[in-house]
Amino acid sequence: MAHLASRRTRVLTLPVGLALTASLGFLPTGTAAAAPADEPAAAVPADGPQLSYVVNTRAGHGTVKQVRKAISAAGGTVVTSYDTIGVIVVHSKNPDFGPTIRKARGVQSAGATRNAPIEPQATKDIGVEQRLTAAQAQAASEDAEAGQDPLEPLQWDLPAIKADKAHEKSLGSSKVTVGVIDTGVDDTHPDLAPNFDRKASVNCVSGAPDTTDGAWRPMAGESDHGTHVAGTIAAAKNGIGVTGVAPGVKVSGIKVSTPAGYFYTEAVVCGFVWAAEHGVDVTNSSYYTDPWLFNCKNDPDQGALVEAVTRATRYAERKGVVNVAAAGNSDHDLALDAIEDTTSPNDTTTVTRTVDPSACPDIPTMLPGVVTVSATGAKNLKSSYSNYGLGVIDVAAPGGDSTRYQAPDAPADNGLILSTLPGGGYGYKAGTSMASPHVAGVAALIRSTHPYASAAAVKALLTLQADATACGAPYDIDADGTVDAVCQGGKHYNGFYGAGVVDALDAVRW
Repeated sequence: MAHLASRRTRVLTLPVGLALTASLGFLPTGTAAAAPADEPAAAVPADGPQLSYVVNTRAGHGTVKQVRKAISAAGGTVVTSYDTIGVIVVHSKNPDFGPTIRKARGVQSAGATRNAPIEPQATKDIGVEQRLTAAQAQAASEDAEAGQDPLEPLQWDLPAIKADKAHEKSLGSSKVTVGVIDTGVDDTHPDLAPNFDRKASVNCVSGAPDTTDGAWRPMAGESDHGTHVAGTIAAAKNGIGVTGVAPGVKVSGIKVSTPAGYFYTEAVVCGFVWAAEHGVDVTNSSYYTDPWLFNCKNDPDQGALVEAVTRATRYAERKGVVNVAAAGNSDHDLALDAIEDTTSPNDTTTVTRTVDPSACPDIPTMLPGVVTVSATGAKNLKSSYSNYGLGVIDVAAPGGDSTRYQAPDAPADNGLILSTLPGGGYGYKAGTSMASPHVAGVAALIRSTHPYASAAAVKALLTLQADATACGAPYDIDADGTVDAVCQGGKHYNGFYGAGVVDALDAVRW
């Protein structure tokens, strides 16, 4: 069946999908290292498009220093270096930079993070989400009960994970921060401003941290995706608008997407390292790392991207960060050994290829240690678009679904997820992008309840506390007589829901 699915973020938007396309600005290129005086300097080609690369080395200053010299000799310019994990971000116009630097001593892998050159491009239409109408807002406000924010009656997703009951016991701790690694967060929104953590916020788009005040915000014409995600996690319970899953915790904006919405490896690495080193307790990643939907480890470029992001997520986890990510919106069984990918690379001409996700993971969601989240709709069934897979999905959470497939019980609920939008607005979206922040919010509640728990302990509690959800009847979501997806596994662990739907109430009382 057809679904409107973003190629980068894990969100479905109505009436059209999120479409995003520009890149970074120019950075100066370097010059080749000088040859000995008695030899002519070797000419380094510099007639190719300027591309960005990650160069992976053994961690340690000595090796990194040696590799830096090789980078310069190969016609590259170091943008930044994450010595702790041995990842160097480089720009180069040498069309042979990748093969050349891979031969250098101390280099373990290296690859281009993109196919499109680093140059300004016009930002395209980012799509239209379904915004909250004045009539809906008024009706919700009239239906709100004591202790509810005005729009909370429209948030069917909160009772679906018992967050409404959890809030009677705890809103979460202000000492806990969730980092939204995304398109940027509008911290001026009245529902986000009370809980925003500026010290843990940054712009990582270039691959190097930019801490200029407000650099983490989406600019005019950029995606509202990250702001919507942030509201689901931690919109304040303040008598305004909506309520987040963990309305007492802090949220930070870690902007990693270009103005057009590309999430390139260097930015993603920067985001996870920043989170690890700035007191972030939980991260949410509702995207895949561009330009490949699946990155094959046996490809020298793609394999280097997998290695770089893996190092960054593992580093964050060693620092105590719980990394949560959306499973994706392609209705793929990620446990299969053959999936057709028709969308990669998405920043140049796409090709059709068949991949084995075990060897070609979707990153960061399929990396070891990352909590992988599938989406459910208003009827508590797997959302029609949500990826799934036995042994891949850890837990499930509300992501919304079309009313055509999962019509909600209450007419006021349209089956999508209501949250914050830039400029003080509110609107509906659906996708595993919306499911993942529910899990990040529950993880934040667990960390609030157990402030000294390790990342592994928090993840264990996420699964132990989840409400086991069986596969159920054959999955014919559109009722046309054809099974649309096959759920494998038992009640307590299966390919649709993993260990089950997360439980916010258990998170604050266990």
